[in-house]
Amino acid sequence: MQASLLRRLTPKRLLLVSVAVALLTILLKTAAWWVTGSVSLLSDALESLVNLAGATFGLMMVTVAARPADEDHPFGHHKAEYFSAGFEGLLIIVAALVIMGMAIGRLMEPQPLEQLNWGMGLSPLSAVLNGALAWVMLQAARWHRSMALEGDARHLFTDVWTSAGVLAGLVLVMLTGWLWLDALVAIAVALNILREGVRLVWTSSQGLMDGALEPTSLAAIQQALARFEQGGAENTVRFDHLQSRRAGQRCFVSVHMHLPAVWSLGQADAFRAQVEQALIHAVPGLHATIQLLPLNKEPASAEEVPAS
Repeated sequence: MQASLLRRLTPKRLLLVSVAVALLTILLKTAAWWVTGSVSLLSDALESLVNLAGATFGLMMVTVAARPADEDHPFGHHKAEYFSAGFEGLLIIVAALVIMGMAIGRLMEPQPLEQLNWGMGLSPLSAVLNGALAWVMLQAARWHRSMALEGDARHLFTDVWTSAGVLAGLVLVMLTGWLWLDALVAIAVALNILREGVRLVWTSSQGLMDGALEPTSLAAIQQALARFEQGGAENTVRFDHLQSRRAGQRCFVSVHMHLPAVWSLGQADAFRAQVEQALIHAVPGLHATIQLLPLNKEPASAEEVPAS
């Protein structure tokens, strides 16, 4: 997708669309379950209800994350997006357990299904809507580095696979007349979305623990710093103790920059500004903290910081 379009597709706008699509798919899938009585279609409808709850909470969290830094939150509110992904993961786990309970009951007492043609016609339409929206959201999530958007997109992709599995199960029921297949497909659906829920909870927890930037971003930072290192006895510039972290859409890096002690404060500051601009160019949106030090000198806290 074009960068200009991705820039306009903000997380807040896409989550508003996700709420609307979730409402529509709930209506379609509930109608499909109502006319057929299929527990697998009911499980699909319940997952769309989780989509609605997740998208609504995600919309709340990206609104909080967009707030500027204040006295109580000097580094901003960007981590709020991780709460969105974690909450959606928990909702998925609960939905999976509810679906599994209903499916086991239906497996023990199979019931006839009715008007499968209608049900199988309504469900694919919702899958197409969710699939198209999920693809757009995932592209935008990578552009905006939005965990809330990525969590909702991956959940929608899970919903698409769920719908495909349900449809395959209903086709088998029509062909074989084995009613227990409907419940078996519902159990498989529950296990699949349970796995996705656990993955989302784990990912959000790692984000709250201040994980380092991804290897590609770290490599770009290292390359940018390498261009400023100079050889020679008196003109040597050295970087060490590089640390990074990600907080929602924000990226942070801190580094020690060792300069010749004979440089003036103005000269050192001008050089620091050049390095900072190069880092921002290498990783757009990066917030860099560069500590100036004379060559062969380390701060007292450096012993506690692993060198890069």
